[in-house]
Amino acid sequence: MIYLAESGSTKCDAVFLSNEGEEIKRIRTIGFNPYFHDEQFVAKEIIKVPEIAEMGAQVDQVYFYGAGCSTPELNAIIAEGLKAGFPNAEIQVGHDLRASAYATWDGLPQITCILGTGSNCVYYDGKTLEAGRSGYGFIIGDEGSASYIGKRIVRAYLYRQMSDTLCREFEETYGVDEEIIREKVYAPFGANVFLGSFAPFAHKHLKDPFFYQIVFNGFREFIETQVLPFPQSKKVPISFVGSIAYHFASVLKDVLDFFDLQEGKIIRRPVDGLIDYYKRYLMNLQKIDHGNH
Repeated sequence: MIYLAESGSTKCDAVFLSNEGEEIKRIRTIGFNPYFHDEQFVAKEIIKVPEIAEMGAQVDQVYFYGAGCSTPELNAIIAEGLKAGFPNAEIQVGHDLRASAYATWDGLPQITCILGTGSNCVYYDGKTLEAGRSGYGFIIGDEGSASYIGKRIVRAYLYRQMSDTLCREFEETYGVDEEIIREKVYAPFGANVFLGSFAPFAHKHLKDPFFYQIVFNGFREFIETQVLPFPQSKKVPISFVGSIAYHFASVLKDVLDFFDLQEGKIIRRPVDGLIDYYKRYLMNLQKIDHGNH
């Protein structure tokens, strides 16, 4: 049996496959990112998943693509932790950029972008992946991501750039105040997820020009800093995966039009495309060459 997983920092979509690539069961777990989660945390959480507790010992191959899984050292953190849930499996860990490139691949070169809790991008021509200037995390980078949008909303709340009515709605919706925000943002772990949790507030009020502009500016910065540096950016489709790309697709299309870029696919969860790619291209290989981005 095969376990194929695509993980962000907050959630992970995964599927159990037969050795012929037929779907057995699809599940969702919490996400694992080696920048925020150590081996012990991964091990403790993975064995809590009922389906893994039931079927994990039957799995002989694990292919895990995750946010932050960008070096052999970081990948090893996740791989060692996953052994607790899959004791008999060969475990291979690769970057979620690769999974996203596979998920949107239609046979022609393209740039694939992740817009979820964080943001990232990669150029893929079917053989080679070329990483962009990205992956610097929510403090320095992650332009256009949920954490970026959430940070701008929090700033607007703290500086009272929103109306009193919207400030009250924000407080009531999320149960926060200035003290709680300070505590969560400057906590050792989880600030990116905390900030990202506020992105739905922008979606709810997207018809308000203020919130539309927050999202538009985030996507504009993402394109400027992460996409346009690719020399191929004006020549190939730009595809997107992730909840932010999916839910704010209308704004994303406006930004692509602004830069006169070619729109590719916009999908919420790459796991479906990843399964299709795996069945089409990888089932005859004994080992996936994950590589490093």
